[in-house]
Amino acid sequence: MVDVILLERVEKLGHLGQIVKVRPGYARNFLLPQKKALRATKENLAYFETQRAVLEANNLRLKAEAEEVAAKMGDLSVVVIRQAGETGQLYGSVSARDVADGIGELGYKVERSQVSLDHPIKTLGVHKVKITLHPEVSLIVQVNVAQSADEAAAQAKGLTAADLEAAREAQEAEAETVAEETAEA
Repeated sequence: MVDVILLERVEKLGHLGQIVKVRPGYARNFLLPQKKALRATKENLAYFETQRAVLEANNLRLKAEAEEVAAKMGDLSVVVIRQAGETGQLYGSVSARDVADGIGELGYKVERSQVSLDHPIKTLGVHKVKITLHPEVSLIVQVNVAQSADEAAAQAKGLTAADLEAAREAQEAEAETVAEETAEA
């Protein structure tokens, strides 16, 4: 285990300024290259204490900016169009990159790493996805996975694929009866 000083809040690990023990690979491959931590040496502890006020002020500024963006995003809903089988199972999947691209199309800049997907989305429907704008600021975005824009609009209203199919069949039956009536006349 390696001791590191956190330079920002890291989810499920600690807050700014904490000295935590982590595995060497996690420190070497993630925390240190991403500038999220420093090795806990005497020199780095002294450096951190001199820079603490600057780091805290910078963190507060970034947090305020992230809260402002989160307020603008509010109840954001992203529509992703994908092909699927009759059971609603997607032929592919919707990944964090797809969600980030969908949010980007709506005019917000979100990196793929800010999208928290435990596993790829593999079914049609409306899914809730967590977006982390700052280590202390996150929001939930609805991802509407559908086969067409019409289906996405119906899902947004709370209709299921079965309801949509039943409505489509009713429309077709009505169109056939109208066509038969006009043919008879």
